[in-house]
This record gives sequence, C-alpha cells and structure tokens, in this order.
Amino acid sequence: MSIELEATGERVIEDAYRESLGGYVIYLMHIASYQFARHYCAGRNVLDLGCGSGYGAASLADIAASVTAVDVSEEAVAFASDRYRAANLRYLKIDEERPLPFADARFDVILSFQVIEHVLDEAAYLREARRVLKKGGVMIIVTPNRGVRLLPFQKPWNRWHVREYSMASLRRLVAPWLEIREAHCMGAVDKVADVELKRYRTVKWAMLPLTLPFIPDALRRRGLDAVQAIRAKKAKRSSQAAPALEFDFDASAMQIGPAVPNPLNLVLVAERQGEGDASGP
Repeated sequence: MSIELEATGERVIEDAYRESLGGYVIYLMHIASYQFARHYCAGRNVLDLGCGSGYGAASLADIAASVTAVDVSEEAVAFASDRYRAANLRYLKIDEERPLPFADARFDVILSFQVIEHVLDEAAYLREARRVLKKGGVMIIVTPNRGVRLLPFQKPWNRWHVREYSMASLRRLVAPWLEIREAHCMGAVDKVADVELKRYRTVKWAMLPLTLPFIPDALRRRGLDAVQAIRAKKAKRSSQAAPALEFDFDASAMQIGPAVPNPLNLVLVAERQGEGDASGP
C-alpha cells in the first residue's frame, strides 16, 4: 500500500509541486541545491541531514557511493522509504535531542538543505555534523537569506523557523566548527524570483505584530500557528482537485554563485580540517 504524506510549506513533495507557481519555485530551489551538490557527492558516502520527503537524496543515488538520508519526522522517513529506493540509498529516523547514530568520520559529504534555520541548538547540530564528517570532507549548507525575507530587527514569520541568517551571521556560526571554502547565494532572474520576493514583502509586514524582537518566541509561535490554522480552514473550504500546471522554466533558472540576482538563499561549502584546525569551541 502506498504511503501518503501531507505537503507543507516546509516539506516539498514532488506530486504537489505543480499545483501553484509559488510551490513550483520553492521546489526548483530544492532541486537546484541537490544539483549543486552532485559534483561533491560523486563516488562519496553522503549524509542528507534533514531529507524531508526524500526525492533529493534519491536524486544523488546514481552518482554517490552511498546515500544515508535522515529526518526527525517518522512520517517523512516512511514516505521516502516507500517512494524512493536504490541499493545504495537508505532512510533513517533520528532524534533531534540525541547524537547522530553513526561512527566518527563516517561520511565524505554532509548536506544540510533548508534545515539549520529550524535547529534550536546550532552548536550541537554542527558539532555532530563535524564528528561524523571525515577529515577533508565537506558540509554544504543552504538556508534562506534573511536579508530579503525580514526587516533588520524582525524575527522569522515562518512558524517553523527558530532564526534566519545573513551571510555574515551564518559564517560566524559555522566558522568555529568547519573551514569555510565557498560562500555563495542562490538567486534567479526577476521573472522567477519575484514570485517569492512579492510573497516575502507581503508576509513580513502582515506578520510584523507577531515577529517584533521583543515578542517571546512561545507567543510568536502560538500567534503564527493560529494564523496558519485560519488559513488552512479557509483553504479546506475552497479546496478542489488542482490540475497540474505547466511552466516555461525549470531548475536551470536558479543561479548559484558569489554574485547572483535576487539572492533568495545562502549557500556555504565548509570543510573539516585536521585536529587543531576549526575544531570548535
């Protein structure tokens, strides 16, 4: 029996990505992240640290020596295990409050795509990533660019995000643990990026009363949850089977580099050095 999984703004499912232009652009950002990683993953042992519905990890199985994809969601892991299979691909549920269930220096490459903004204890997250990464191995981090999403003083309006980063703050976070080798942004031409940028402009002002810096995080989350519940109820009342839409652009519309138009995401490539170098606090 096929396992179903609910699509959310934080969990992208291939079956649902063509139901709206906005969903399609988000999907392309995820695809572009995995396409960028292919060069680093070829012939390597890869850990996808926060794999979601699994399609990204599966896309690397044809070139990696092995892909281990983990997530804190039991439902996501069950869905991915059922939907995407390969001899060198496995999925595993992890506990976010426990160490990763892997030996030291197990992986050549670690992928962290749209995950670190969800993490309460970033130091523990990076410490564990560094522990299971081989010397000379790389970690690739992709996370939203707060500079285009938030006002300078604003807390995240995404109810699942603990914090969002500028390039400077992301580099400061990662540098004690890993040696930063590349720092890029992911962007796109106006036609594509404006889909997200217009949404950001609307939501950051609409949610400002709940995301002011002095609002306690628990209250911010409760307020954003309530807003989402109202939206979900309205969407359910007006829901109907949405036909698959067709678009005249694909993941090649996304650009990753040190200077790209409309930088929607931040991209870091960081390397584990020998003992004594970037060894962490």
